[in-house]
Amino acid sequence: GAGAGGFGGFDFGGGDMGDIFGDIFGDLFGGGGSRRRANNGPMKGANLRAVVHITFEEAVFGCQKELEINLKDTCTTCHGTGAKPGTSPETCSKCNGTGQERFVQQSMFGAVTSVRTCSACHGTGKIIKEPCTTCRGTGRVKKTKKYEVKIPQGIDNGQTIRLGGKGELGENGGGYGDLLVSVYVQPNRVFVRKGNDIYCDVPITFVQAALGGEITIKTIDGEQKYTIKPGTQPDTVVTLRGVGVPNLRNPKIRGNQIVTLKVKIPTSMTERQKDLLRQFYGDAPAGAANTEASAPEEEKKSFGEKVRDFFEKDK
Repeated sequence: GAGAGGFGGFDFGGGDMGDIFGDIFGDLFGGGGSRRRANNGPMKGANLRAVVHITFEEAVFGCQKELEINLKDTCTTCHGTGAKPGTSPETCSKCNGTGQERFVQQSMFGAVTSVRTCSACHGTGKIIKEPCTTCRGTGRVKKTKKYEVKIPQGIDNGQTIRLGGKGELGENGGGYGDLLVSVYVQPNRVFVRKGNDIYCDVPITFVQAALGGEITIKTIDGEQKYTIKPGTQPDTVVTLRGVGVPNLRNPKIRGNQIVTLKVKIPTSMTERQKDLLRQFYGDAPAGAANTEASAPEEEKKSFGEKVRDFFEKDK
């Protein structure tokens, strides 16, 4: 529809018009255009993937893990040439080592020159007359390699570590691919990670909540003492700074530990314990006050002391 001047203003760079039309219409005839490049150049090897499972503590502090990987590597018999020892590959005479062959096809525009992969060498540009019996002419064989993987401090579940050059060997002199290791962190029964902060619940008795006292809180670094304030309410949140997960880029920076204090309510109590609670709420049974007044002097204690003694000692 462009007419005689339809191609005006376009620079073909002095290229062969036959090649240009070959690019456009070549695939219609099964040949492909001249822009299709030979595949006998160096090609990097394939990337490989692996999975490693680590504990919560190993994710926080880092560790070393050994992996066994199955891959294709250089054949030690032919040293990667694919030819039988004592022989060597020869340049393909059909494509002169280019890996491509040109052919002419007729189209509505006349004769069109197209390019396709050489049918003799399959694009490698070389002919192996006597293939290596170990690798069958491929130059590569399957091997099992062991790698030490360094897991950095602070890595999170699902993140990937790239080991450059630890993948498969490339073709035609191409380099090795990479090994991509996905890390999966096993859940911890005490701690839950959110970002670089660690969350956990710590149970306390309602006596400790009411009167205060010292408790021990488990952290990823070990146990830590903490003093509860009198009158602490259920689900009070406490922040322990600097004992969380190290920053992946800067391990000297650590998150915090967020602690929720869970007050435990007794499910069964003795009558003496119930009486003590009734006294606290002003609903003591008749005679309760007289019982306390008539007790020996050495048994008279403060209400707080009685609460502690009854609920922590009188089972």
